[in-house]
Amino acid sequence: MAMFVHLTAEKNVSRILRNGISRPRKKPACPQGIFAMPVTRNFYVSHQWLRELKRRGEGPVAAIYFRIPDDDSVWIGHYNQPHQKMTAAEALALIAGQTNAEGYEVIIPSKINRSQLHRVKRISQVVGWRYYPGAHGKRPCGCPVCQRGEYGARRLREMYEKDNA
Repeated sequence: MAMFVHLTAEKNVSRILRNGISRPRKKPACPQGIFAMPVTRNFYVSHQWLRELKRRGEGPVAAIYFRIPDDDSVWIGHYNQPHQKMTAAEALALIAGQTNAEGYEVIIPSKINRSQLHRVKRISQVVGWRYYPGAHGKRPCGCPVCQRGEYGARRLREMYEKDNA
């Protein structure tokens, strides 16, 4: 059975332990399901979405580890690319075989039952990338569309306007 990790706000942990991980109710543009990453030997790759999820401002993020059968179908792909359908074992092998797996995501189309949960863990809150993979050391876009209500947005917008004036 393949081991996956789902990152969620700590306030959701007690509900998940009671009921399992349910699929979101709204219909996104991509395949609908539970976002997760396979657990690999590289902690950073498995938990890379943490800092991006923290930008939502929902507080500390917890890791929910769970197992699904190897032959269950999942959707996998880079976050801004079309996803492809494959088995959970193939998804794990694909992520583990990448030289740079930043930005990949796995979408599990079925509910994760309470019996499939393996462990809940508080993890370091500084793992992962923000804005996009490989953004470290690059200034974020300062246009008003990209910087609405973000921390430090005024300073970024002022620099953007100064550079483009």
